[in-house]
Amino acid sequence: MSAEADRGAARGERPRRGPAVRDAGFVPIEDYGVIGDGQSAALVACDGSVDWWTAPAMDSPPLFAAVLDPAAGGRFTLEPAVPYQASRRYLPHTNVLETTFSTRDGAVRVIDSVNQGVNGLLAWPELSREIQPQHGEVPMRWRVAPGSRFDTARARARHGDVPLLHCGELMAALVVEHAGEPRPGPGEFSGEFVARPGTNALLALVLDDRGPVVVPSPGTVRRRRELTESAWRTWCDTIPYDGPDRELVERSALALKLLTYAPTGAMAAAATTSLPERIGGDRNYDYRYCWIRDTSFVLESFIQLGLMQEVQATLTWMLNAIAPTAPEIHPFYTLHGSAAEDGDELSLRGYRDSAPVRHGNSAVDQPQWGNYGDLLECVWLAVDRSGTQLDADSGQLLSGLADRVCEIWTEPDCGIWELETRRHNTFSKVGCWVTLDRILRLADRGQVPARGRDRWQRERAAIRDWIDRKCWSQAKRAYTAWAGSDEPDAALLLLARTGFIEGRDPRFGRTVDAIRSELAEGPLLYRDTMLRKQEGAFVACSFWLVDALVRNGRPAEATEVWRGITAHASELGLFSEEIDPATGAFLGNVPQGLSHLSLISAACQLHDFGAS
Repeated sequence: MSAEADRGAARGERPRRGPAVRDAGFVPIEDYGVIGDGQSAALVACDGSVDWWTAPAMDSPPLFAAVLDPAAGGRFTLEPAVPYQASRRYLPHTNVLETTFSTRDGAVRVIDSVNQGVNGLLAWPELSREIQPQHGEVPMRWRVAPGSRFDTARARARHGDVPLLHCGELMAALVVEHAGEPRPGPGEFSGEFVARPGTNALLALVLDDRGPVVVPSPGTVRRRRELTESAWRTWCDTIPYDGPDRELVERSALALKLLTYAPTGAMAAAATTSLPERIGGDRNYDYRYCWIRDTSFVLESFIQLGLMQEVQATLTWMLNAIAPTAPEIHPFYTLHGSAAEDGDELSLRGYRDSAPVRHGNSAVDQPQWGNYGDLLECVWLAVDRSGTQLDADSGQLLSGLADRVCEIWTEPDCGIWELETRRHNTFSKVGCWVTLDRILRLADRGQVPARGRDRWQRERAAIRDWIDRKCWSQAKRAYTAWAGSDEPDAALLLLARTGFIEGRDPRFGRTVDAIRSELAEGPLLYRDTMLRKQEGAFVACSFWLVDALVRNGRPAEATEVWRGITAHASELGLFSEEIDPATGAFLGNVPQGLSHLSLISAACQLHDFGAS
């Protein structure tokens, strides 16, 4: 091993044999690192290519989208011009990415970040790429070539005093220092230089879609990158967790913080759209929205970690977003808090030819009764564990939602997995039970008007009786996916977590065993048998299994599953939505908020119950 490789190993980096192996221009999903500032998010491949950057906001059309179409999507490349090896890590306790390129004659580090300012968020997105030579000489090359921003613009390059790229209403200024003379091309800039110790180079993109773009000096960009590192580290200092796998839990918290849209407090389900659940399949969805279900789970995770400022901001966003559509609750809302619209299919190729590429999500109008329980659960947790006091309007809103559940719980819905077929889904009925259970608890605390108490109690009892009669399979000796079926559903691993059933109840233990028997591949689990041939194993379900086993009094089994699923994390500690059990390859959008918040919850369960 070379001296530089020894130094990389000491820093916790994992060496590579060479640059990213691109298959027809695509890299494995697990090879991406994510950077962001709480407004925009970018994916950086292990060969130094920024293949995705949604700016100025996470739900904006992307400036770079090579992850979905290497030829037409656009990218920002930066790598040695000679053969190399690469290793990567996040700078400790940050969302700032460091890639070390080692060649025969030298080594260079690239520090990638989306910068913040001295007072927090900048008024514009700023992507910084600082090149720090380590030893020897390394010839470097770079290219900035925006895509069509989802068929909305054609990039134009203008080289005056400052290299500028115009992409529709978006203007991008390129800041270059010691990185060669920018060469303009059709809608792009490129350059070459030799990296030598003693002279750090810099490339940065500064965007604005509202007017003139502010072009900072290289020194200002560097100072902001240092401020960004410091800000992430300061935030990490607020995480009191000291249980198993602290680094993985911290990385998950950092991923969730990055996915939280700072201007409103909404949390995007993922940073990307249309990364497929099966290669070549059409289950490719836009996850750059805020799901009520996921938000409830993330608030529970943040409460467990003691991150109360984030809890307050996100809870306020959620109540404000729901109010205009109440007593109807949509499955998800935009990051700005408005009702989402149906999606469009775009002309991009799709990741490894998995079409279509979608902008928007057609599940927006699906009936999903579990959302009511998700909302009431996170409100209850905020009140019970953090001392949150509800205002009168919020109390009226929540009481109205509970009344609505009394009317609709007997109707079929599309369920937690957003299937098109409407059924009497067991977990949706449990969500309705949770709604009424939590509204009664809130009424007991004087947080909501209690005018419907008698009705809420009657309907809560009726729902429990209905589930126990209709959703229990005598053949399987377990709760099943929907009324009258014998099909398993991994969502039922959360039954004890909701409080519907005690964790040590034998019925819950048998349900857990039935789910493992039919849906597990080692530590990985599919969501249900119907989706098994259409997608990979669903990462969150493995962490739900850890939670369920702990609650069922089986900590040794829980620890075994924990070790198995966490071994599937990427080299940077990230998870996508799904994993192919046959190959370990990531599937679906990345980083996936539900995967990371479920990791945090499972870790806290292991810690609280003394398992390790």
